[in-house]
Amino acid sequence: MRRTTLTLLTAGLLAATAACSSSTTTSSPAAATEPAASTSAAPASPKAAPPAAGLDAAAIAAKIKKAVHTATTTTNVTAADDPNKLLGRPHQYTSATVITDSRIEDTNAEGADRGATVEVFATAEDAKARAAYIDAIGKAQPIFAEYDFVHGTVLVRVAKALTPDQAAEYDKAAS
Repeated sequence: MRRTTLTLLTAGLLAATAACSSSTTTSSPAAATEPAASTSAAPASPKAAPPAAGLDAAAIAAKIKKAVHTATTTTNVTAADDPNKLLGRPHQYTSATVITDSRIEDTNAEGADRGATVEVFATAEDAKARAAYIDAIGKAQPIFAEYDFVHGTVLVRVAKALTPDQAAEYDKAAS
């Protein structure tokens, strides 16, 4: 009886340790925006489906830039320069564009911290999951907090350096 109990406790500890080691906590902003590796046994699809209704981040960013007068430049993210290494991966964004806002004084800011980032996903569920993931990071480590607005398959991530009213300009322009 004692040996069986010890065996079960050991197996439980090993399983718990393995589960804990699959999620990583980091203080790096780039790494903090990447989701932990999935432990699901389901096979990943090799190619993400195209976004709904021909949406792409560049077109949405251009629309936002017209409405938000402090949005000065846009930069399309490629698989080669994606700091999160998520572009085109299963259940991740299919296109992304960074928008620079002139109200952000930190010239070293990257990604959404420069103003905003538009991420387009194949499904609304994937966009919501990404927003929930980023929100959880912001709650756990407020230094990474930001404004996130989901519109169907589109996630608009806005820098926390902007006020709530300024962030709302991005939300309104994206809808």
